[in-house]
Amino acid sequence: MTSAPSLIDIHAEGHAATRAVTRLSVGVAVLLIALKAFALGASGSVSILASLADSALDLLASLGVFFAVRWAAMPADEDHRYGHGKGEALAALVQAGLVFASALFIGWEAVQRMLDPRPIASGYWGVLVILISIALTGWLVWMQGRAMRQSGSMAVAADRAHYAGDLAANGVVLIGVISGSFLAAPGLDAAAGLVVAVWLFWGALSVLKTAADHLVDRAVPDADRITITTAVLADPRISGVHQLRTRMAGSAMMIQMHIDLEPTLTLEAAHAIVVEAENRLLAAFPRADVLIHADPRGRAESHGGAFGEKEQPDLN
Repeated sequence: MTSAPSLIDIHAEGHAATRAVTRLSVGVAVLLIALKAFALGASGSVSILASLADSALDLLASLGVFFAVRWAAMPADEDHRYGHGKGEALAALVQAGLVFASALFIGWEAVQRMLDPRPIASGYWGVLVILISIALTGWLVWMQGRAMRQSGSMAVAADRAHYAGDLAANGVVLIGVISGSFLAAPGLDAAAGLVVAVWLFWGALSVLKTAADHLVDRAVPDADRITITTAVLADPRISGVHQLRTRMAGSAMMIQMHIDLEPTLTLEAAHAIVVEAENRLLAAFPRADVLIHADPRGRAESHGGAFGEKEQPDLN
């Protein structure tokens, strides 16, 4: 692994951005809960009830992310030599479960109200609260996007995807409240709640897949793997790359590989080539952890333990 002060700065800035935006996420969730609870009491709208339930689970999810990004930012220790980055994936997994629960609750309530429609009162308050919610959520999503670009945090990305879904869901809720209040169609309000439930369920599936990919050490996308091999083979002294292994640990990309070098090189010369290759990879992926093993071209025996070369395709 190769490190440099600039890389330390990148990590510090990313962690600071995630800590700040998770505090903001918790604050926005608390404010939205208070606003929607008031609107629900004034209107009795099932779509506002759906939105309130979603915001309550947003708060739980945001609190989970709040603590997860701080744990994930802890440096590697004797018991966690690869760092704590997977804590973000665990937080995203919990978040997906909360969203699934929210979708089921909202869907059940919406179906009940469709079978037994009830009038909506104080529609103006409901509309005002939902408009404020849309504005606050849109601002939070924008701030989370900035933090995500700085840090690459998967937990923040999952939280952002959830709140981005809430933007569309709030639009549906707004339609439901207007329909039930001003068009004398409370059944449409319930239908809007059902649409929100389906939307949340679909979003939870996406979050679940992303978290599961990290937890089961799924390889990075093919485009990144091509970038990795291209950067390494840019040096003509490196004639091949094999046993390339990649995975994500939070925002950190783990890269391991074997490279083929001229057998007559001294250990010092081979080491210099490896360090240069590591630096090229870190230029392309600043948050990566790189481990490169040098093999003498044409003279190395197959090796690699449980995940040896016989199971790995050549990526030259």
